[in-house]
Amino acid sequence: MKSKHLVLMLSLLFVLSIALVGCAGDGEPEETTDENDSAEEGNENEEAAGSGELVISLPSDVVSLSPQGNNDTPSSNVRENIYETLTTLNEDQEVEPGLATDWEQIDDVTWEFQLQEGVTFHDGEEFNAEAVKKNFERLIDEDIASPRAFLLEQVESIEVEDDYTVRIILEYPYAPLLANLAHDGTGIMSPAIIDEDYAQLEDGGDVDGYINQNPTGTGPFELEDWSPGESITLTKNEDYWGDPAKLDSVTFKVVSEQSSRVAELETGVSHVADQIGPNNISRVDNLADASVLQAPSVSVSYIGFNMQKEPFDDEKVRQAISMAVNKDEIINGVMNGVGIPAIGALAPPVFGYDDSIEGLPYDVEQAKELLAEAGYEDGFETTIWTNDNEQRVDTAVALQSQLGDIGIDVEIEELEWGAYIERTANAEHDMFILGWSTVTADADYGLYPLFHSSQQGEPGNRSFLADDEVDELLDEGRRETDPEARQQIYSEVQQKLVDLAPMMYTHHQEYLLGVSDSVKDFGINAQGIYQIKDAYIEE
Repeated sequence: MKSKHLVLMLSLLFVLSIALVGCAGDGEPEETTDENDSAEEGNENEEAAGSGELVISLPSDVVSLSPQGNNDTPSSNVRENIYETLTTLNEDQEVEPGLATDWEQIDDVTWEFQLQEGVTFHDGEEFNAEAVKKNFERLIDEDIASPRAFLLEQVESIEVEDDYTVRIILEYPYAPLLANLAHDGTGIMSPAIIDEDYAQLEDGGDVDGYINQNPTGTGPFELEDWSPGESITLTKNEDYWGDPAKLDSVTFKVVSEQSSRVAELETGVSHVADQIGPNNISRVDNLADASVLQAPSVSVSYIGFNMQKEPFDDEKVRQAISMAVNKDEIINGVMNGVGIPAIGALAPPVFGYDDSIEGLPYDVEQAKELLAEAGYEDGFETTIWTNDNEQRVDTAVALQSQLGDIGIDVEIEELEWGAYIERTANAEHDMFILGWSTVTADADYGLYPLFHSSQQGEPGNRSFLADDEVDELLDEGRRETDPEARQQIYSEVQQKLVDLAPMMYTHHQEYLLGVSDSVKDFGINAQGIYQIKDAYIEE
């Protein structure tokens, strides 16, 4: 079969157990078992399975190489290979050991973690409990103001019990802690680069200024070169504490145009082309030496409103726009049918998702009535921002047409990715198109950063929603430890958000990548993170 697709999801209730990884290639490299095989043949097999320089073309550049920096996917995809976390999530979204070998909940607010021994950072520094303490204290340091501080903001203190035992003391019981510790934002950096970064801050430097130039973790790859706007190359960590990577290097190459990324795959310049777009599925599958990797996600694509600006401070205006947008037209027209209509921010595999929630209906006439009630019977002029992502630009064009039917004149502005992230965080926009991946597979991460008033701007709340009831529910949801009670809380939040309409959810996306047939054991998980460590190139 030519295409190596994962099963295309046709129902909202797709099975959680397949929500993580799609693999390109036909499995493990062949091993020689004949005792009479020559040493030379054995070496050739080892070289084929254990070497290669992988090139991935992606649409946007890395923003930050600090795990405590920006929350964007391109950066996370690179950092995932440099840094490691105490816990990890498996393909069923279940927590497993990472740099922590074991853990125990001592009481409602105390967790004790046993750490891997014999692990060193890329700079030779030892990984131990002191390193964990220094990292986590920096993450929640108000002077650092990390946009990912919410991952551990419930932490009261970190205590070192011995070299390889660390305790985390919480201010209150917090159910998602173990899942949060699997998040890229809690990646463990070398204590040396933390010290250097603090030092350059005292000299007037920027937060993460040193770390971005000298990212140092315990991961299977380390930084070789970063040419901003062009590419970033990682090389194999020869002293990795676990099973070593099979690739010699991985280069993430910025190729902004979708058609150019596909051309890179066609010509063999890149082995993997990310975000090829639904319209290129057949083009890639018809290649003699490549095929499409299609995988479901825990992501949502949405149109957000800046609730600090008129007329988007009016609930009726936001509801009217939401009801004037035909999601099916966007999914079928822009996405070529690839994607699942979204009612809210949570995808079906995420804990807290409630399939009984009904969103605002598609109803153009009622949308016109709501606009008139808000005082905009003749409509208004506005802008919608998007980054230089072709699918988002096409979505903006579709919205421009659909909102014109209710008298809203929309101008489209396209921004470079870094500027887009910065300016939407600064509330300079009217409307914008973006996405969010619930990487911990827990509703706390899927809702708290997007909708809690304390998370306005860079952490995720780019709609600048500030609602006391939503805040109270989200605070309650992260403190509750009973799963059934938590579900009830998050169901209530999701219903409340339908009425508030801080954003209009279009679809839960499916990842589409073109992958060369020479690449084996490469995948992408439900969080949108490439699975590179076990990949290799078969020549």
